[in-house]
Amino acid sequence: MDHPSFSSTPVFYRRNLPHWHPGGAPIFLTWRLQGSLPTQARTARNGCATEASPGREFRRLDALLDRGSSGPLWLKNPRIAALILQSLRKGARELHYFVLHAFVIMPNHIHLLITPHVSMRRITNGLKGSTAREANIILGRTGGRFWQDESFDHWVRSTAEFARIWNYIELNPVTAQLVTRPQDWPWSSAKLLPRHQDDYVRPSYPQ
Repeated sequence: MDHPSFSSTPVFYRRNLPHWHPGGAPIFLTWRLQGSLPTQARTARNGCATEASPGREFRRLDALLDRGSSGPLWLKNPRIAALILQSLRKGARELHYFVLHAFVIMPNHIHLLITPHVSMRRITNGLKGSTAREANIILGRTGGRFWQDESFDHWVRSTAEFARIWNYIELNPVTAQLVTRPQDWPWSSAKLLPRHQDDYVRPSYPQ
């Protein structure tokens, strides 16, 4: 399906994090629950004299999320995980907003590897908005923010990096010591997406 409003022109903007979206390139996308990290964890630099690189800072914060020692763990609720999975499938299969390569729904955050067909703002606003409303209904919450406002995203630059990120995503439950094998985690592409289908093949990059 064509999306006339989607441009292949690279898009760059900055909020708290830099966001660089080359048109048609795969994107590694992460977002987390509101309040899932304490303020001091988000601002600390492990005593370094210089600010950590975005990649290093992402890995540090992701390790803290994996421990799940602070904040809500609402994504452990099977009803909430199921509605998020349904939203991902709708975005990929019905709306054709993106190709879904790999994903994992962790207790307090989500990792996705996608190739967008529409703008990233449209994708994240749609996924986060619809799931927040329905999850808050399940939890009996009114007026509370469900997701942290800003997401982390990274432009995937090569086939090798694509493979590393795919494995990082699917190994996340193992790294967090929630399961011993990726396919044992019920809310992951390792269990739910057959890799041999055309929709999930890894893209090729010019050498």
